Parts: sequence; structure tokens; C-alpha cells
Amino acid sequence: MTRLWPSLLGAAPLVQPETILRWHRAGFKVFWCWKSRNRAGRPKIDRGLRDLIQWMSGENPLWGASRIHGELLMLGLEVATTVSKYMARPSKPPSQAWKTFLRNHAEAIAAIDMCVVPTLTFDLLFAFLVLGHGRRQLLWFEVTRHPTAEWLARQITEAFPWTSAPAYLLRDNDRAYGHVFPSRVRAMGIRDRPIAPHSPWQNGYAERLIGTLRRECLDQMVIFGETHLRRILSTYCVRQ
Repeated sequence: MTRLWPSLLGAAPLVQPETILRWHRAGFKVFWCWKSRNRAGRPKIDRGLRDLIQWMSGENPLWGASRIHGELLMLGLEVATTVSKYMARPSKPPSQAWKTFLRNHAEAIAAIDMCVVPTLTFDLLFAFLVLGHGRRQLLWFEVTRHPTAEWLARQITEAFPWTSAPAYLLRDNDRAYGHVFPSRVRAMGIRDRPIAPHSPWQNGYAERLIGTLRRECLDQMVIFGETHLRRILSTYCVRQ
């Protein structure tokens, strides 16, 4: 270095070695910026387009460079293929929330519950309800005075014929299910998931369906018998 710049011999006693190294790095940077000033390459992207790419990648963290490039082309914006250079860099990999995770698996979950309905003569009827979590839709219902385990198992078979059975089934711990119902569910390839004791919130969708059914329908009329209740539930399902 002293052969190229002899004046450094006079400055050496006045500076630290780190200063010499910093000057060298700065000179190296300036030299290569000057050397590559006319280097051919992809056309530069203006500031507005760079901001748009950064905004799109920030608002859609799961989008890759190819997806953003395709969206820009659909907007009529010609851009080089190096979109990834201008994408926002997240501090950590994107992670889905629990709400998104559960929504992604909702189609594979069904829930069941029984609703007790008094009649005109003060008898008790049991309405067996099957709810799909995907669209929170009432998939099946049936009415009986005596819900036995065999009757409940038959309702599951009729609610999910052939290959339409869900992967998971949520239910409470009613003794009416007995041993026949879990055996039938396992034979259909469904994973039986009883909720914890005294925890109706774990089957919240079914509980909410029963509450809505009572407030909007059953509490507004007097039920005469099984046939009447079955007709009322059919009309309610059609209107929903």
C-alpha cells in the first residue's frame, strides 16, 4: 500500500490499524461500484413498483415470488422475474392461527347431541341432532321417546351412509350411548371423541344449535307428539 500511496507512511503514526482497514474496505466498495456502473443486467424497477411488491408480500405472507409476479402481470405491469429481491422479509416464518387451523379441519368434524322437548301431555321427547362443522349445517335429525344405544347407533348409520362419514365425532358422555354406539362408530372408521365431563363448551356448535332451535322455534309453540315435532324440525331445516 505504501508503494501506491507513499503518503501513508506519514499518516501511519497518527491512525490506528482499524482505520487503515476501514479505509481499505471503503475503497474496495467504491472501486467495484465504479467498475460495475455500466454493467448490463435486468432493467431496474421504479420506486412505486418496488413499494407495490413489498406491500403485496407483506399483506400475503404465504405468496411466493412467482405468485406475486403473476398478479402483477394480470394488472398489466411488466416486471422482471427477480421479484423476490424486493419482497418484504418477515422476521419469522408465517404461522397460521388456531382459528385458521380449526377452520381447515372443520369439514372432517361432526357433532351430535340430544334435545329434550316436552309435549302437550308433559311427556318428554328426545330429538337426536347431527351437525356438520364445515358449514355448521344440520345433517340429520330423528325423534324418539326412548333413545336406546341401538337406536342411536342406527341413526349414525343413516346420517352418514357409504363414504360420507367424518373423521371425528364430538359428543357428550350420556349413558344412553352405552357400548353399542362407540362400537358402531369405530366400525364406520370414525374417531369417537367424547367431551370432558361437565364441559358442554367443548361441543359448543351443537349446544348453540340447540339453543337457537329452542329460541326461534320450539319455545314458540306447544308440541303434540313425535309426528308433530318431526314435522316442525323438517320445516325448520328447510327454511334454514
